[in-house]
Amino acid sequence: MTAWLSFLAVFLCSWSLRDLVVEACTCVPIHPQDAFCNSDIVIRAKVVGKKLMKDGPFGTMRYTVKQMKMYRGFQIMPHVQYIYTEASESLCGVKLEVNKYQYLITGRVYEGKVYTGLCNWYEKWDQLTLSQRKALNHRYHLGCGCKIRPCYYVPCFATSKNECIWTDMISNFGHSGYQAKHYACIQRAEGYCIWYRGWSHPDKTIINATDP
Repeated sequence: MTAWLSFLAVFLCSWSLRDLVVEACTCVPIHPQDAFCNSDIVIRAKVVGKKLMKDGPFGTMRYTVKQMKMYRGFQIMPHVQYIYTEASESLCGVKLEVNKYQYLITGRVYEGKVYTGLCNWYEKWDQLTLSQRKALNHRYHLGCGCKIRPCYYVPCFATSKNECIWTDMISNFGHSGYQAKHYACIQRAEGYCIWYRGWSHPDKTIINATDP
């Protein structure tokens, strides 16, 4: 009887663990600019191959990519050939299609390898807005010293001069909102951070600190 109870306990624990793994991937919404600034590597690339690596309990998917352009990470890894992610989506692994799309991919470098996941910013390139594409080249860099603070209900107020209040949380969830798609939070010479949207280079003439 004792042996049977021990077996049953192990079985139930294993079953519960498996259920927990399925529900394990939960990501906090993050503005694309923060995703950019918090990443070691930001590239535009096309996936040209994939291979399941037999490491860890669930395996790791290795994507071979053709790098089109690098936006962040020149000093760490000037050219990226492989992107690694968990093989299971329940563990935040991403699924990228081979020889079909160009992607924006952000990730972190660990032991010489680039890792990405569902909680990183990745997107089909043609689904990015023009504002996001321009911000990748310059504006997000200008805002890496700023803090984007999510606002979940009004009123919300900045508590320091380097904060921008992100209100997409009120009507949207995550980086699909209007501010995320069209605005960057940049720092002016005097240290104040403000939302910016425009086609010209941001300068000292920017005065609207509450837009949007």
